[in-house]
Amino acid sequence: MAILIDPPAWPAHGTYFSHLVSDESLAELHEFAAAAGVPERAFDEDHYDVPERRFADLVARGAEPVDGGTLVRRLIASGLRVRARERSGALAGPLLRRWTALLPEAADTGAELLDRWAEPHRRYHNRAHLLAVLEALDALGNTHAAPHGRTVELAAWFHDAVYAGRAGEDEEASASLAEDLLGRAGHDPVATREVARLVRLTAGHRPGRDDLPGALLCDADLSVLGRDSHGYRRYQRAVRAEYAHVAEQDFLRGRTAVVEHLLGLDPLFHTSAARALWLEPAMRNLAAEHADLRRRLEG
Repeated sequence: MAILIDPPAWPAHGTYFSHLVSDESLAELHEFAAAAGVPERAFDEDHYDVPERRFADLVARGAEPVDGGTLVRRLIASGLRVRARERSGALAGPLLRRWTALLPEAADTGAELLDRWAEPHRRYHNRAHLLAVLEALDALGNTHAAPHGRTVELAAWFHDAVYAGRAGEDEEASASLAEDLLGRAGHDPVATREVARLVRLTAGHRPGRDDLPGALLCDADLSVLGRDSHGYRRYQRAVRAEYAHVAEQDFLRGRTAVVEHLLGLDPLFHTSAARALWLEPAMRNLAAEHADLRRRLEG
C-alpha cells in the first residue's frame, strides 16, 4: 500500500513528466498530492502528472520510485486504473461519429452537447457515462430502425446534459435544453416532446408498465449498477469525486438515501434483457454498498 512514482519520461511543455499514483485509494493519493503542493489541475482520472523538477522532492516525501511497468501493474491490481476507453477526454471522436449518424443535420447541437458532457466538475456524469448509456442501449436492442429508436438515443444524449448535482432540477433543465436545442435545429416537434419526456423520467427511473422507450432509457442509465466489483467501485469513487465539496457524513447520508431508493425500485430493471444482463450483480453491488454505508454512518 503506497504512493508510487515512475521516472520522468513523458515529454510535454518543454520538460518531462512522471505519473504519481496510489495502489490503495484515490483519497490517499489526493491527500499526498495536497500535502506536497501538487495542484488539483494535474490530476487525470487515476494519476497526477508531475514535472521532472518535482521528482526528487516527492520521493523525499515518501513516494516510492518504481519503473513504469511496475506502476501500471500495481495500479491495475488495485482496481484504480481507468482504461483508455473510460477516459472522458478520449471519447470525443467515437461520440461525434455516433451523433453524426443520429442527427447529421444538427452538427452544432452535437458539438454543444459534447462540450457539456466534458465540463470539468463532472467525474461520473461525463462522456464516459454517456457512451456507456449509448452502448447499454445497443445491448438492449435499441436501434435506429425501431419506431422509438432514434428518440430514445437522443434522450440518452440529453439526459444529463445539464448536471449540477441537483436531483430533479438537473433532469428538468436537461429536458428544457432538449426542447430548446432540438427546436432550434428544426427537429420534429412531436419527437422533441417525447425526448424531453424521456429525459424527465430519469429523475426517478419509474416508467409506466407499457412505456418501452422509457424502460429502455431508464435501464440503460442504471446499467452501471450491474458492473463487476472493480467497475462498481470505480463508479462509487467517481460519484464521491463529484461531491468532493460535501462533508463526509453529509455525503454518506445522501448516498444512503440514493442507494435505498434504488433498492426500493420494483422492478429495478424494466426490460427482460436488462434483468438478464445486470439485475443479479446490481442487487449484489447495491446491498454491499448499503451495508458499508450503514457501517460508516454508525461508526
